Amino acid sequence: MTHNDTNLLGTVHGGVIMKLVDDAAGAVAGRHSGGPAVTASMDEMAFLEPVRVGDLVHVKAQVNWTGRTSMEVGVRVLAERWNESAPPTQVGSAYLVFAAVDADGKPRRVPPVLPETERDRRRYQEAQIRRTHRLARRRAIMELREKRAAEGFEDCSRTE
Repeated sequence: MTHNDTNLLGTVHGGVIMKLVDDAAGAVAGRHSGGPAVTASMDEMAFLEPVRVGDLVHVKAQVNWTGRTSMEVGVRVLAERWNESAPPTQVGSAYLVFAAVDADGKPRRVPPVLPETERDRRRYQEAQIRRTHRLARRRAIMELREKRAAEGFEDCSRTE
């Protein structure tokens, strides 16, 4: 990471790390699905430690779960000092949802994830829990907005 990547505190800007995360997750989603995949959401982005100028950043991504046309990708971000031999330290993690699309931008089917190891099975199960929570949260918000709209409130826009 270079000085061009810094925030006002002199550490690497979180948005720079998020772009690396999105790029790596997108590559993994595209490889798994055999074609283009677009970011649908980022569920969680946890910054565990700051990344400093001069750090070498490693981004590791894996498809944890697939639906019919979507997939969850888990990402780990590691950093190590460029001039030290200490092992990399985990500095962040994220979960993103990607949708596979065809040439016209329409959703297309993705191959299933087949968990092979106990760790893969754990990641798959955790991804299912996150999906359940995403859908429940979306449903609850939509119900609240419908209720408020029925009561005459006009502050029920979809993007707020």
